[in-house]
Amino acid sequence: MQYDFEKCWDRRGTSCVKYDLMEPFFGSDELLPMWVADMDIATPDFILDDLRKRLEHPFLGYTFGGASYREAVLQWLEKRYAVHAREDEIHYIPGIVAGIAFCLQAFTREGDAVVVTTPVYPPFLNLPQHGHRELRCSPLQIRNGRFAIDYEDFEQRLQGAKLLILSNPHNPGGTVWSPDELQRIAALCEKHHVTVISDEIHADLTLPGHRHTSYSTVSEAARSHSITFIAPSKTFNIAGLSSSVAYIPDPSLRQTLFSYIDGYELANGNVFAYTGAESAFRHGEPWLVQLLEYLEGNIGYAIGYLQQHIPEVKIIWPEASYLLWMDFSALGLTHEELRRRLIEKAHVALNDGTAFGGKDYECHFRMNIGCPRPMLEEGLRRICSVL
Repeated sequence: MQYDFEKCWDRRGTSCVKYDLMEPFFGSDELLPMWVADMDIATPDFILDDLRKRLEHPFLGYTFGGASYREAVLQWLEKRYAVHAREDEIHYIPGIVAGIAFCLQAFTREGDAVVVTTPVYPPFLNLPQHGHRELRCSPLQIRNGRFAIDYEDFEQRLQGAKLLILSNPHNPGGTVWSPDELQRIAALCEKHHVTVISDEIHADLTLPGHRHTSYSTVSEAARSHSITFIAPSKTFNIAGLSSSVAYIPDPSLRQTLFSYIDGYELANGNVFAYTGAESAFRHGEPWLVQLLEYLEGNIGYAIGYLQQHIPEVKIIWPEASYLLWMDFSALGLTHEELRRRLIEKAHVALNDGTAFGGKDYECHFRMNIGCPRPMLEEGLRRICSVL
């Protein structure tokens, strides 16, 4: 089947965060939304069909992830990432952000240090601080057009820390960490007795020409000290189903986290979470292949357009996902001037770079290009017309 990613949909009035919460976040709801990592490409029909089929049964009572669901998860991990997981090593969780919060509660106490590399997905910063943990940020460097770790600084941050929260692949830069990079991270975390949470929600969105490596597979050390989170939510645009998976091969870490989750009844799931996730994992690969080709085309178009019209803007070419990390510093405008022009003149909503690591990223913005090409073209035209 040839899938159509060009159709534009009206999502307003559906309690959609991306559209219906622009007013409180940006002061206007008359913007082109290119912010939240939620594609404007519709959830595939095979998932919707399986949800409709489930609704033919007149009961929506208490539910659990049955054998068919677990089998679909294990097969996806095995086929795509050579992760040889067992049933007892995986657990449903109601979202990866929730999973990180569970880990903070299960493995750390107030005052314990948690390491992240910045810029990074805002909840990595917000959750430890909200839980009164010590947040340690190791700034990433840009080398050869991609993000890279400053290992000397990184190791200093690890000393005495309890957790590393790793974005793998990286959000917002789209860097796909290589096996060598992950092995070096693993060796340092093993040396300093740091448990690693590897958020691999963007793994399925690794673009053609690149290959995702699951953190737990790079060494025995990584396997013994890691907690891996995956989800079909970004890939198949089903974030509203709140369906994610934790994979923990180490028995001790597994017992600690899974008993915490089950003891507090934090992950009972819901009918549609299990049904939607199983459908994605069982039937999603042909659709995903075509989606990645489409996203690669969008990325090439967007970067080419920006280089032609605003060559001063520095852009990291993503190796995964549908997010562009853009540095507007060379334009000579302040952060507030940039923000005002984008919102009040271009009428475009982008993610503010300061949310990803503070003042170091004041003139940076993250743009979501996971949308039909006509929407992308309009967004780029608006941005370039005012800058």
